Amino acid sequence: MGIKISLIGLGNLLLGDEGVGVHAVEALKRKYDFPEEVRLIDGGTLGLDLLHLIEGMDRVLFVDAVDLKRDPGTIAVIEGEGLPSFLEPKLSLHHVGLADLLFASSFLGTRPAEIVLVGIQPETLEIGLELSKTIKGRFDKLLETVLEKLREWGLEIKEKGVQESGYVPGHSV
Repeated sequence: MGIKISLIGLGNLLLGDEGVGVHAVEALKRKYDFPEEVRLIDGGTLGLDLLHLIEGMDRVLFVDAVDLKRDPGTIAVIEGEGLPSFLEPKLSLHHVGLADLLFASSFLGTRPAEIVLVGIQPETLEIGLELSKTIKGRFDKLLETVLEKLREWGLEIKEKGVQESGYVPGHSV
């Protein structure tokens, strides 16, 4: 068994771009096959309730809308010592939970060896289920950034598609 990894999408799906992390993990589940040591999790706004999901993991990658103080759609990979500073000030209530989650896992001695946050600057946090046009336009780049990090960690991730029988879902034979 290789390293154990959790990929966790964070955010509130009811607040436009704030839900981008959850949308990203769901899209990755649909489009790609992941090795069995990778858990893909809709972390929503769970905060401290995620503690048991990161315990025992070697690495955790969070995907979330983050106030990078940059133009909407800007993507950043934040890791190591840089992570706590991006959880202040809070973009939304679940960032309180993420900061507490990281503190609690350190305090309990269960913090994974490596924690990375792939963040994207949101355009709008208005009530609504849709991502803004800007974030939709950067969504594939966000997914690619997540996949690049996972591949850096040595994971082999394959796009779903043609099975060995030659059958392609959604196409008549």
